[in-house]
Amino acid sequence: MNKPIYRRVLLKISGEALAGSQHRGLDFQVIGEVCDVVKKCVELGVQVGIVVGGGNFWRGLKDGGDSMERTRADHMGMLATVINALAVADSLEQRGVEVRVQTAIAMNEIAEPYIRGRAIRHLEKGRVVIFGCGTGNPYFSTDTGAVLRAAEIEADAILLAKNIDGVYSADPMKDPTAVKFDEITYDEILARHLMVMDSTATSLSMDNHIPIVLFALKDPENILRVVLGEQVGTIVKEEIS
Repeated sequence: MNKPIYRRVLLKISGEALAGSQHRGLDFQVIGEVCDVVKKCVELGVQVGIVVGGGNFWRGLKDGGDSMERTRADHMGMLATVINALAVADSLEQRGVEVRVQTAIAMNEIAEPYIRGRAIRHLEKGRVVIFGCGTGNPYFSTDTGAVLRAAEIEADAILLAKNIDGVYSADPMKDPTAVKFDEITYDEILARHLMVMDSTATSLSMDNHIPIVLFALKDPENILRVVLGEQVGTIVKEEIS
């Protein structure tokens, strides 16, 4: 097997991906398959941080809509990410992988508070660290939380596992002529308003020079393929080679 090209990665998994075909709640078969691959990465010596979304339970802006005050709706979304973080942590532990859950909002009875130095020590000891509650602030997405944590732990890349297999020139579900990119720059993503991540997350990643690899989680082995340097999905970076 080839050697990993990354020493430390931040894996962002959408909540919707964890729900599998049922689209709501948790699909433990999907979670188990993801954790099997994460274990392989750890066994190769890759340090893995994970940020999970909460959209399989609650999306603050979308689900709260005009019915709730935005801050409260976003706080509910943060709690949804913790449910997912605990589920992924349990699945990893069942596979013999050491894991720690850290949350941006203190809930000491069920997780560690997020402390950068402690998170890095866990990673250096071969533990997977799962970050819950996004940034801990309303009005910021878990994509922004993922980029923030990636910058803080000095990750080599952000692995963005979603329900789509790459970045397209338009929504491929609506436009059959949409073209998939193998590589694209941050600037083009922002200029063309392509929905890779929200603009805040994309700008933060660009400012901190962190490449993003977006790929489909439908085949969890894609995580390992990206770590080993195979061409999977789309890579977003500063300059196209």
